[in-house]
Amino acid sequence: MRTALTVAGSDSIGGAGIQADIKAMAVIGVHATSVITAVTAQNTRGVDGILPIPEEFIKSQLEAVLRDSDIKAVKTGMLYSAEIVETVADVLEDHDMPLIVDPVMISGTGSSLSDKGFETALKRKLLPICELVTPNRHEAEVLANMKIESKDDLMLACELIGKEGSSVLMKGGHFNTPVVTDYLYLSSEFTKLEYPRLKKAGHGSGCVLSSFITANMAKGLDIVNAVLKSRELVQESIATQYAVGKGDLVVNPMVKLKGDTDKFQVLDALDSAAARIVNLVPDEFVPRSGMNIAMALKDAAGPEEIAAIDKRLNVHNGMLRKGGPAKFGTAEGLSYVLLTVMKHDPEMRCIMSLAYRDDIMDVMEEVGMTAVTTEMGKDKISVATEKALKKCKGIPDAIVDKGPKKERLVRLLARDTNQMLEKLEEIL
Repeated sequence: MRTALTVAGSDSIGGAGIQADIKAMAVIGVHATSVITAVTAQNTRGVDGILPIPEEFIKSQLEAVLRDSDIKAVKTGMLYSAEIVETVADVLEDHDMPLIVDPVMISGTGSSLSDKGFETALKRKLLPICELVTPNRHEAEVLANMKIESKDDLMLACELIGKEGSSVLMKGGHFNTPVVTDYLYLSSEFTKLEYPRLKKAGHGSGCVLSSFITANMAKGLDIVNAVLKSRELVQESIATQYAVGKGDLVVNPMVKLKGDTDKFQVLDALDSAAARIVNLVPDEFVPRSGMNIAMALKDAAGPEEIAAIDKRLNVHNGMLRKGGPAKFGTAEGLSYVLLTVMKHDPEMRCIMSLAYRDDIMDVMEEVGMTAVTTEMGKDKISVATEKALKKCKGIPDAIVDKGPKKERLVRLLARDTNQMLEKLEEIL
């Protein structure tokens, strides 16, 4: 299972902080590890007390998690003090994974959740190393050091906050507008996201949103898709919020959108398969441009519904390594072969590329597999695949490219990643 990390405070009422983060990440299908920065005594009406965790112990928590787990993405929530911000930033800057910063300063009930110097340390140490920061109106005004009274102000604030290179999701819930409008500032461009204004967002909405985003990025989604999917989820969380005390309602992190489960199952399957492949495949089977494994959603209609390993699997310093996480829409060539195969047999949803060897056909015949040849260089991929399929009854185990191109490929076909690994083991 993919794993993410939340670095945040503990909420004794269970509606925000670490408690909400863990529940929200679990909904996405991600295991949440945690580093607690402070313990709060709070409920749905206010915060009665804050006990910061010593910086050395925060560092110990971080190092314990990071040396043992393959963390795919990390978020920070309540960090409270400048010293804690600096401790967290010093550890995380040495690790290559997406960082999402929820710049928590005030609780939903209006209580301060930060100490003097916190904002300065956040801007100086953490924002320069993060992928995305998710401020509300008040937080954005503090981070940009300006009042936000208009759309032009809002856009300038995003540019100021993101001047070190991070993306900014400006949340629109605190603006007095009939429609909630969020703005995603990414690569110097703005994307406007509009949603019906529901009843007041309850306790924990910011924590839940940033946790959804973190978990979706841990699953391999890029920032735009992670934000879009997560924003839809938190809209449902607000719509189904509930009471656990006598004050604010608590947003419901235990929601799910239709269609997510299948996507995440495909990503998990590819991630697990790639972990085995890197220890299984000899260098001579790895194409110079890298190898890949892809899997389609049921009834996939295009490459965007087929996932593969981003940047492929490549040999570095004599070892096979993943170039990135499994993502949808990242292996167009394999996707078009697979889509053509699925027209003939919708159950054949997995494909993998290997380097061509002169003895590959003989090896496959010895283990009882069928293989057909084609010349991918002569025709479009889909046309060449159709020609190959016409040469045999049913779907072959592999389509072998014997064309004139410098780098020929063997494309293994299977129903799923488990069957693909079984076939791979047989021919190696």
